[in-house]
Amino acid sequence: MKACILPAPAPIESSPLRIVELPKPVAVGKQILVRVRACGVCRTDLHVVEGELPPRKSPLTPGHQVVGIVEACGPAASRFQVGARVGIPWLHSTYGVCEYCRSSRENLCENAAFTGWMEDGGYAEYAVAPEDFVYALPAGFGDLHVAPLLCAGIIGFRSLRLSGIEPGGKLGMYGFGAAAHVAIQVARHWKIEVYAVTRDARHRQLALDLGAVWAGGSSEQPPAKLDAALIFAPAGELVIAALRALKRGGTVAVGGIHMSPIPPLDYELLYHERVIRSVANNTRRDGEDFLRIAAEIPIRTEVREFALDEANEALNALKNDAIRGAAVLKV
Repeated sequence: MKACILPAPAPIESSPLRIVELPKPVAVGKQILVRVRACGVCRTDLHVVEGELPPRKSPLTPGHQVVGIVEACGPAASRFQVGARVGIPWLHSTYGVCEYCRSSRENLCENAAFTGWMEDGGYAEYAVAPEDFVYALPAGFGDLHVAPLLCAGIIGFRSLRLSGIEPGGKLGMYGFGAAAHVAIQVARHWKIEVYAVTRDARHRQLALDLGAVWAGGSSEQPPAKLDAALIFAPAGELVIAALRALKRGGTVAVGGIHMSPIPPLDYELLYHERVIRSVANNTRRDGEDFLRIAAEIPIRTEVREFALDEANEALNALKNDAIRGAAVLKV
């Protein structure tokens, strides 16, 4: 099969991803073999490629928003039929018996494995994954448009949940890329006012097009105090900006897996029971709930298509805020 691999982490400007021929993987045990049709390009992929997330496998096939068709099932796999359309997400597997897994907090499992970081992902023509961690995909979404839902969508959905925002509330979104452009559609469905803060004018326009009541630059404060804020950009200084915009008792939910250092903050910003909390991965329940709601709304993703051998270009564009919506590789 053709695959796009990362031999070793390096700046994306050096085009470190390489197209190679690899043996087609074989599904064993409860795994399924998926013929990949599309794979979303996520900022987490950029963190992996550039080494901001420490290497766990080398060489590595990145990609964790994988859409494809089941081509074969391992001898113990029975959940999906050959020919079913499925999605392989970031959460590849968990330990299953630890205190976190037993208390419906599998996203915190210390032995979790992640697609496209610890296990080979979807920047390839084929991928394998444990059937218990694969999603059945709703009808009504094309392959390219459903791909961003598998990470950007799910993590945005969990961030909304953990922020505590309620219908009628005022919500800030800091950074307006793939996750935010999906999360705003859920927020508007829940009758929440959205205020977008993002440095790129194109992203501000997208936020307004999707129903934000206001969109400003990264140095601007929203015109109203916020009940909650979501941070999707990996910039630690945004935590300070979000706290300044927050009402008493509000929550700043940080949705990224990696962030630059958070500057020192005055206790006055945190006082009055304001909360800063991270959002770590997601549970399978998050994914199932989100995909159901995404089909009900229905969510509409804006995507920019790249070929598999254009993965370096896609990640370069992502790094430079040149993607309106989400980038997706067509395989």
